Amino acid sequence: MALTAGIVGLPNVGKSTLFNAITQAGALSANYPFATIDPNVGIVEVPDPRLEKLTELVNPKKTVPTAFEFTDIAGIVKGASKGEGLGNQFLSHIRQVDAITHVVRAFEDENITHVSGEVDPIMDIETINLELILADLETVSKRLERVAKMARQKDKDAVAEYAVLEKLKEGLEEETPARAMEFSSDQQKIVKGLHLLTAKPILYVANVSEDEIGEGDNDKVKSIREFAAKENAEVIVVCAKIEAEIAELEGDEKAEFLEDLGIAESGLDQLIKATYNLLGLATYFTAGEQEVRAWTFKEGMTAPQAAGIIHTDFERGFIRAETVSYGDLVDAGTMGAARDRGRVRLEGKEYLVKDGDVIHFRFNV
Repeated sequence: MALTAGIVGLPNVGKSTLFNAITQAGALSANYPFATIDPNVGIVEVPDPRLEKLTELVNPKKTVPTAFEFTDIAGIVKGASKGEGLGNQFLSHIRQVDAITHVVRAFEDENITHVSGEVDPIMDIETINLELILADLETVSKRLERVAKMARQKDKDAVAEYAVLEKLKEGLEEETPARAMEFSSDQQKIVKGLHLLTAKPILYVANVSEDEIGEGDNDKVKSIREFAAKENAEVIVVCAKIEAEIAELEGDEKAEFLEDLGIAESGLDQLIKATYNLLGLATYFTAGEQEVRAWTFKEGMTAPQAAGIIHTDFERGFIRAETVSYGDLVDAGTMGAARDRGRVRLEGKEYLVKDGDVIHFRFNV
């Protein structure tokens, strides 16, 4: 799936350190603004224990996890919407992603400078949000000028769009992001066509210090959660520095390190899963002697569309999808036993694929 989440944040909040830990792609990380100028794109595997269990059941020759993209976008500063600090370039990179992962500094460290001179998570969030709002306000205002004339001539589509643009303009002027505004399904289509920055789904990543992991929320994290709750956004707490160390470990070493920290799952695994869900993505599986594989699909896809992710011929010549849920297959122990229990279904072209489906596609071209 060609969907990507953009990692944004002010300079020196740990954004590129976190990106390096996620992808181990070696993006430049330095203690000064604009250490990242060009966006760095990294492919990240989605952790999924179901894939491990299917591998145990099927014993294939190879196992392939699913993945999606993270894009590390250079630090935004106040005035970005007016071109400050390479702002126009940064905003164009944000425009190209499908969701926003906003890294916020939630720790004090006198050795790491803060672009505004003090660590205030809410001020940091509002700085970036305001720049995105101002950029969207410019987009909406320009579009309003073009649509107004047609609306005065009673063009039906123009009248509908004008009403949406007016509502957006009013909300943005009150510093409300587009994603927090309510629109009908028809109006949402108009909003989507505008490709607004503040319409993108968002989650917040609170970056804390090493000694605060596993110790509960500090006051800065609590303030981030309160802010995020206003727009029903999720908050993931990580220590980017520790995550970079964890990323270099494997298997038992990683498990022991997490146990020593008193946490069950790394912050990165939580972040990857949360971002995956934020993008509206889900996973189905194919399982055979040659390969057990996880496939990313967009929720709401039909069986032929999901088949097309594997190969266009699968979609073009789709006949049926032989389907069993992950839970039913695990309970049965084998595909044969699942069939005997009547848990394997033959689904047609209208079937909406569900997260965790194990599918064998029948097709003919």
